[in-house]
Amino acid sequence: MITRREFYINGRWTAPATPRDCAVIDPSTEEPCAIISLGSEADTNAAVAAARAAFPLWAATPPAERRAAVERILQQYESRVEDLAAAISMEMGAPIDMARGSQAPCLPWHLTNFLTAFDHIQWIRPLGDHSPTTQIALEPIGVVGLITPWNWPMNQIALKVIPALLAGCTCVLKPSEESPLDAMIFAEFCHDAGLPPGVFNLVNGDGMGVGAQLSAHPDVEMISFTGSTRAGRAISIAAAQTLKRVTLELGGKGANLIFADADDKAVERGVRHLMNNSGQSCNAPSRMLVERPYYDRAVEIAAQVAASIKVDSAHLPGKHIGPVVNKRQWDQIQGYIQKGIDEGARLVAGGPGLPEDKNRGFYVRPTVFADVRPGMTIEREEIFGPVLSIIPFDTEEQAIQIANDTPYGLTNYVQTQNGPRRNRLSRALRSGMVEMNGESRGAGAPFGGVKSSGRAREGGAWGIEEFLEVKAISGYDIAAE
Repeated sequence: MITRREFYINGRWTAPATPRDCAVIDPSTEEPCAIISLGSEADTNAAVAAARAAFPLWAATPPAERRAAVERILQQYESRVEDLAAAISMEMGAPIDMARGSQAPCLPWHLTNFLTAFDHIQWIRPLGDHSPTTQIALEPIGVVGLITPWNWPMNQIALKVIPALLAGCTCVLKPSEESPLDAMIFAEFCHDAGLPPGVFNLVNGDGMGVGAQLSAHPDVEMISFTGSTRAGRAISIAAAQTLKRVTLELGGKGANLIFADADDKAVERGVRHLMNNSGQSCNAPSRMLVERPYYDRAVEIAAQVAASIKVDSAHLPGKHIGPVVNKRQWDQIQGYIQKGIDEGARLVAGGPGLPEDKNRGFYVRPTVFADVRPGMTIEREEIFGPVLSIIPFDTEEQAIQIANDTPYGLTNYVQTQNGPRRNRLSRALRSGMVEMNGESRGAGAPFGGVKSSGRAREGGAWGIEEFLEVKAISGYDIAAE
């Protein structure tokens, strides 16, 4: 049993002001794997005060020094990557090979992309030839509160902490209480990389406690949050009282438009993408829209692929999917599967209950529904589990209408060999991202959505700019530079 009750505040590990134990549950076994403490308002205030005191010096640190500090974090990762992967696998259920190959490496991937973008930032520049003495300066916003989720824990820490540090902000991180162990290892990276005290702080807690306290805190200038749309609304309301900047990366209900001329692997690719991470990804292509002439074949392929996906312990090597994160999540997914059956969708793979060879652990059977109608609960609501809804369409216009008829707008997907059609659809789909024919977005592309998916833009230059203020200066003496 791991015991980690301390918080990282002002450059040292600090005992909680009022200990409040919280068990971290291993979803593969349903057994506690660690004990942490949830922070109180006193802990939050101490972390914010440390960040506020450290801000003037860190903001004035030359960009090259901030860059070097972030590079040292990368060096720490490289020496402890296995520790990070093991923690992620145990606390949130990512199979260990996935934790090593996909979850933990999110840190160096984003960090490297941020450094590339950072090298091209003009911290102060002329407005234009028409007004040479007017300068535009980019300056750090101040103390930022960073609230991250459990499903891709290191991904979201990297997307928030690294650009905040590069921008010159000081920060307080509240990771999910479901996945705190990787965040505490990351705090060790920051400490061993020599970040000045107070620049990075970590307080464990839940959303109603530390999360709400950061959102309303008068000395926090910005909240960056990734999580549910419901929580995002609550954070926005709390933050409004202090007029702080709020950036939200929330839920999704991605549509994957598959036309009859799609490549042979399009359906399989879509199913596996959804099932990856046991369906616990906000950008999962959970609605598969298939052109009518190809529909029956697509349903057949999807059912076969889902049936071939193994479900097993996160501690075992292999390409299987692991459990979902906790009992509450498992119960919710089971409710959606039953709702799909009750509302008349055709179950072609998986279904309710544990996999046949499991009697313990939060495992969900890879599930596929066909003949899903627009408006069904499983078509409208984010399930956040390995459950796919397949919907037929007859025309391009109908596909666009179905895809856009959702409160969400994070990622949509298009599969067709018709180039002009791809281009039309990429502009017609209402989402922050569109991925086509299995091609991933390029390094440094922004991640974020529209509508109820929030409007954050994380990654690359956009991710750093979220932590910067724009200042307009007139009468600047260029000759004095």
